[in-house]
Amino acid sequence: MSTEQAGAQGADRSDDGGTAGMPAELAALQQALEQAEQRAREHREQYLRAVAELDNVRKRAQRDIEAANRYGLEKFAAELLPVQDSLELALQSASQGQIDAHSLRQGQEATLKLLARALERLGVTPIRPLGEPFDPARHEAMLAQESADAAPDTVLQVVQTGFELNGRLLRPARVIVAKAPAQG
Repeated sequence: MSTEQAGAQGADRSDDGGTAGMPAELAALQQALEQAEQRAREHREQYLRAVAELDNVRKRAQRDIEAANRYGLEKFAAELLPVQDSLELALQSASQGQIDAHSLRQGQEATLKLLARALERLGVTPIRPLGEPFDPARHEAMLAQESADAAPDTVLQVVQTGFELNGRLLRPARVIVAKAPAQG
């Protein structure tokens, strides 16, 4: 065999070896591409599921807000129904002429207790600051009155009870505040 023939055969072998290796490398790349496409499909499905779940949560929250707005006063109304019943009973008794001043007062006191109990269950608490220092955040001064007995800027008298709902002011207590007597 001549050197040219041997060189040509060597070149053929290297070409065959390179050509034989290419399909294996191509197959590996194709397999990697298929796996990457499969992962991409799975990630897209997960993304679409997450978007759909988020949309469902948003819609559910919106329905809950609408229901709270629509039925939020249900507990309040249920607590006040006994007060209404008591007032209706008082009116019925008065229209039948079966009422005297003493029983009228007892009925009013019982109705007031029902109302106070209902408000308490709902978190409404009275503000009765008699003798306390004046607090402009919770009290409304109706009048400042001279007093030798009380310290200046303390509540002498509560004109109208104030109320808080779970610590938040609903209505300030209207009060008469003590001031130092005039010196003269």
